[in-house]
Amino acid sequence: MSPVLKISGLHKSFGDLEVLKGIDLDMEKGDVVSLIGSSGSGKTTLLRCVNMLEDFEGGTIEISGKQIGYLTENGQRRRLPEREIARQRAMTGMAFQQFNLFPHMTALKNVTLGLIKTKKFSRDEAISIAETWLERVGMRERKDHYPGQLSGGQQQRVAIARAIAMNPELMLFDEVTSALDPELVKEVLAVVRDLASDGMTMLLVTHEMRFARDVSTKVVFMHHGRIHEQGPPEQIFGAPQSDRLVAFLADSD
Repeated sequence: MSPVLKISGLHKSFGDLEVLKGIDLDMEKGDVVSLIGSSGSGKTTLLRCVNMLEDFEGGTIEISGKQIGYLTENGQRRRLPEREIARQRAMTGMAFQQFNLFPHMTALKNVTLGLIKTKKFSRDEAISIAETWLERVGMRERKDHYPGQLSGGQQQRVAIARAIAMNPELMLFDEVTSALDPELVKEVLAVVRDLASDGMTMLLVTHEMRFARDVSTKVVFMHHGRIHEQGPPEQIFGAPQSDRLVAFLADSD
């Protein structure tokens, strides 16, 4: 069986600045991998490449054995048509720092939109799926509320429900608590922890070290665009191998 995610030799630059310098990373079904590291280490850029929100100059990304974004033929690499990339992007779900909900739509309509437009479910099917996931994230009672009527934590939970309702093979979380007030962080982390216990395959960028330790099957420490150290959480947090990781964890306390 193919890994859910296989990244090989990934390189990404913004102009003259090389942000990802040859990333190799595999994830199996049910893995929960947390990316940690200082700001600017390439964590979010890596996530955005996996979701094809960023092009990349070298290497390959495969999801469930399918190369995404590009096709290599006779040694030549070409970007796939946008329609094909959009279809591939549906293999992943992504929750961002900002919630990106449509302000003129209720929580329920925010979740049903993609199910109807992209997945081609009937309205009744979409509502049933959306209500199930809103229930899971504790938001069913507020399904008829607009984003402006919800707290930041509630909006983030709706955004997570919207992404997961699409039944992605891989769920991506980009610092989903960083825009929240401290008292709202716990409710969102509880949702992610619940999904992890269900066996959902997840790749997370987080600055919440205790959460990464609790929820991850593997933790990846990135530094200056490279994977500097990786391993099970008990190794990364309990017995770090490098001075850079030791220093990073000391600064994160």
